Amino acid sequence: MKYRIISVGKIREPFFTDGINEYLKRLRPYTNIEIVDGLEEKTNPKATDKEIQRILNKEGERILALLSPEELLVALDSHGQQLSSEQLAAQMEKWNSSGLSRISIVVGGAHGLALAVKQRADFILSFSPMTFPHQMAVLILTEQIYRAFKIIRGEPYHK
Repeated sequence: MKYRIISVGKIREPFFTDGINEYLKRLRPYTNIEIVDGLEEKTNPKATDKEIQRILNKEGERILALLSPEELLVALDSHGQQLSSEQLAAQMEKWNSSGLSRISIVVGGAHGLALAVKQRADFILSFSPMTFPHQMAVLILTEQIYRAFKIIRGEPYHK
């Protein structure tokens, strides 16, 4: 199974990039995984709700254009389902045996994700009701995917 992380925002900070790259390297024996980032629209700090909605819709169009019908979409959202690491591993096992070509996991930008993206999602996942910077969310996500593969294979690392 192939995995793709779609980060609306660009991964800029070297300490996040280093951590993400470390987990991507560790994941190579388990899966083919890639990251696509930088789909974010420029936002005026004083943007109105209407402007924010327009921005979300543009970002949503970019995300949806990347997807094929043969892939599963997981959206990260603070209102999604919270899973333990073991539950995530079990869920990933189901996804891995789904017969679909790829699993894309999308991390929204400063204003979250467009409704159209959430509606297209096959699963909505939440790390926490707290809000995290998208770069940190991508780092946590890569670590949790790695942890899930270790759990699935019964290899030491978890705990």
